[in-house]
Amino acid sequence: MKWRTPFISRFFLLLFLSGLTACSVRKYIPGDETLYKGAGVDVVTDGGKGAKKAVTQELHTLLRPEPNATVLGMRLGLYYHYKSQRKKPGFLNKWLNKKFGEEPVYLSDVDPQRITELMRNRLDNRGFFYSKVSSAIDSTRDYASVAYSAELSKPYTLQQWKIDKDSLAIYGELEKAMAGTRLKAGERFDLELLKYERERIDGVLKGRGYYNFNPDFLIFEADTNRYDQRKFDLFLRLKKGTPQKSVIPYTIDSIAVYPNYSIENDSLPKPWATTEENGIYFVQEEEFFKPKRLEPYILFEKGQEYNAETARLTSNRLSDLGSYKFVNIRFNENDTVSADGKGSLTADIFLSPLTKRSVRAELQAVTKSNGFAGPGIALTYNNRNVFKGGETFSLTGDFSYETQLSGSQNSGLSSIAGGLKANLLLPRLLPFSPSRFNYAVPKTKISLGGDFLKRSQLYTLTSFNGSFGYTWKANRFVFHELNPINITYVNLSNATAEFDAILEKNPFLSSSFEQQFIAGLTYTFSYNELVDENKDHPIYLSTSLDVAGNTLSLLNGGKSTAFGLEYAQYAKADIDFRYYLKWGKESALVSRVYAGWGIPYGNSSTLPFVKQFFSGGPYSVRAFQIRSLGPGTFSSDEEGNSSFFDQSGNLRLEANLEYRFPIWSYLKGAFFVDAGNVWLTNEVEVDEDESAESIAFNQRLATEGKFGSDWMKELGIGLGFGLRVDIQSFVIRFDFASPLQVPYWPEGERLRTPFIDGGSNNLIFNFAIGYPF
Repeated sequence: MKWRTPFISRFFLLLFLSGLTACSVRKYIPGDETLYKGAGVDVVTDGGKGAKKAVTQELHTLLRPEPNATVLGMRLGLYYHYKSQRKKPGFLNKWLNKKFGEEPVYLSDVDPQRITELMRNRLDNRGFFYSKVSSAIDSTRDYASVAYSAELSKPYTLQQWKIDKDSLAIYGELEKAMAGTRLKAGERFDLELLKYERERIDGVLKGRGYYNFNPDFLIFEADTNRYDQRKFDLFLRLKKGTPQKSVIPYTIDSIAVYPNYSIENDSLPKPWATTEENGIYFVQEEEFFKPKRLEPYILFEKGQEYNAETARLTSNRLSDLGSYKFVNIRFNENDTVSADGKGSLTADIFLSPLTKRSVRAELQAVTKSNGFAGPGIALTYNNRNVFKGGETFSLTGDFSYETQLSGSQNSGLSSIAGGLKANLLLPRLLPFSPSRFNYAVPKTKISLGGDFLKRSQLYTLTSFNGSFGYTWKANRFVFHELNPINITYVNLSNATAEFDAILEKNPFLSSSFEQQFIAGLTYTFSYNELVDENKDHPIYLSTSLDVAGNTLSLLNGGKSTAFGLEYAQYAKADIDFRYYLKWGKESALVSRVYAGWGIPYGNSSTLPFVKQFFSGGPYSVRAFQIRSLGPGTFSSDEEGNSSFFDQSGNLRLEANLEYRFPIWSYLKGAFFVDAGNVWLTNEVEVDEDESAESIAFNQRLATEGKFGSDWMKELGIGLGFGLRVDIQSFVIRFDFASPLQVPYWPEGERLRTPFIDGGSNNLIFNFAIGYPF
């Protein structure tokens, strides 16, 4: 696509003139009203810059109402509102007002006296008692603003805190709880800190048996009578009239679990259908879940003191089993009080199962950046709680057909792909005994599967894989996956003469297909703050390690084969870091850095083909077709074209920057810049017995594909814009991108003007599901 520069100039000139017109809202302001432009706060204090900045920011949050929004000085939302109020506004003005319009905010909507009262109250809560707050209106005929001024008094500071206690046993627990207080001598009075302390103390007491306690039963009293210089003592006590049952601890007298509870019927099994396991009663007429499997996930025991945190973690663990849709833990008070003054509770755990068996079918229509498109189907069968111990068995089969509809590279190719994969997920660590992980249930995953890929005119690739490993969450942000056994066997067959010629020409590629047996260990660590929606600056970090061949080498005494097959030896690691700068409800600036490196050794001179790195495409550098970047600056011919197979390597570097913003309802937009490439770090062997053409090819590949000090000049760089349909986290993405720097063009000619310079790859369209990162 080639845009004409005069057309672009006229378009932006028209947009600018339209914006100037939108600025002129003055003529629409009613004669008896003045448009409100906003307010400012001036804080005067001798408490230092830090205190002034913090107080100023807090007082700004009290300013109400918000003035009409401006963009480059233009009040577009207000302009659309005024235009829609005319007798004949027209369809366009009505639509613009509905989507972007704003009601006018006038000075008559502002109550400066109320705002000053709120500011005084807030300053009192922060210890600045008797501060002076005033307001002044700056007004012209059409516009007005309000200036608030706050003159802070010297704050009251804490000298000491004490517990005003009596003979109740709970005061001993209060003393223990206050050992972790944030109240320190010399700190100024802060009402929010006192509220926090009450909540913190309540949490501590709830962890020590005080089932009926409430933070409202606590009161802090400040005493200034002993001091002349704005100092105070703080006293903590229970409010008068605190109920007796709230100041005694409770122990758990009995635990009953209902593993097959039905919410719809709200009916309980007959009492005789009860079995006991380690002091816990399991009530189920027909065994749905084995008691010995379920008992380890219940963290509290008979005779223990009530602990709210233990109950919460137990609920999380039971939900994490994957067998239940609802988990409800109810504690009921018994009427009796023991001789030592403790109450007792009964704990009932109601578990409502998910549907045991399910089948899901997916019809797929796939369009890829490399021009391949076609239909696909996937069927998944799930059986939850298959062995009555929370195990989940799934079987997935998929089949797809793709053909190259466009693009000169590998035109006419088609492929048939299919596979069958079985997974068994067990909510415990095998072969170890059940462990009491506090946050979540560790799981053992056993997988076995096979895939085939038949590319017309080239080859058939059949693979079998199996793995045994563990997954677990250390907390809400951290996830681990360890597979000590990970085996893959790949068989290349039905290779055509055309593909044999490609392999013969490129010994680097040929050696990557030779080692078909891969056995090793994989580990993945993820830290994900995106699960916390309240974070404005979340980060995401994922790193993985893949080591193959060491165990086989040790067991075989260093031999290069196992079971008659030559096995691969390599170490491969990557890291993916993302930083999200969010503002508003849906706007964000997202940056990402990715690096991956694989080192072959021992039996291997290259990484196996299925383990090599590729770059380009909808989840990578979007201005280049999938797998079209790398290695380095190499290209197969003088026009910069490369074979689909020449672009793999063992070192990958990428960086992305994307600005995301809402457009309308479910429609979102984005502007982005991507950069990256793939290189070789190991030597490319050149066989002097080959043809002159092959020797020249491999010599160029060894030189141009090698990673070196000028790697930044060899990055593929592109920029673009995108549209996304985001419906409850299901995202359909359309990205349009154009290259800014093309690494496989001659040095000095790699830079180009995106979207303007001609060429077949001037505009790349990417269609994908989900965000790129």
